[in-house]
Amino acid sequence: MIVVLLGPPGAGKGTQGERIAATLRVPKLATGDVLRAAVREGTPLGLEAKAAMDRGDLVPDAVILGIIQDTLGQPAYAAGAILDGVVRTVAQAEGLGTATAALGKRVDVVLVFDIADEVLVARLSGRTSCDKTNKPFTGQAPGAPCPDGCGGTLIRRPDDEPDAIRNRLRVYQAQTAPVLDWYVAQGANVRRIDAVGDFDAVTVRALAAVRA
Repeated sequence: MIVVLLGPPGAGKGTQGERIAATLRVPKLATGDVLRAAVREGTPLGLEAKAAMDRGDLVPDAVILGIIQDTLGQPAYAAGAILDGVVRTVAQAEGLGTATAALGKRVDVVLVFDIADEVLVARLSGRTSCDKTNKPFTGQAPGAPCPDGCGGTLIRRPDDEPDAIRNRLRVYQAQTAPVLDWYVAQGANVRRIDAVGDFDAVTVRALAAVRA
């Protein structure tokens, strides 16, 4: 089973993707992970990706999707995969469809994590980390001493400032949300879930949607 995860930043796709993958006993595949693996292993597409990154350019979709196709063709992925962050644009969705078809596979479920923007702003802006150890904390104010007593101070990352979060959400709506419309138009098995609540409750909803 191949499941594509869609949802705005901070919706919990990473955490829930790991849980879904563990329950279904298939690997979770994230773009960053496979890119790093391809670069580390020195594959032809990995070398193309590294050249682009070394130039400060975005890695072309064709290279990313080629790496994804190579990865999904490996024996470890015979039973499928949970794809997190692989599809961000309509062009990538189309490319993934071509890549999976070449392997005799298809996207079985598109799982969409629904959550209101202001809930995400509150969730993400509530994250801080220690400036000494980089350990993350939730619900701790910036400027407070690190609860671990290491002598560090809690800071908020620039991309977790409320204005930065809202900008990321605007980018998501402009670039990634149309992917959902594309999948619907293609007749894909699109399942939406409420991504608000404790981790266990969201996991139950996600697994029920995937198995429906």
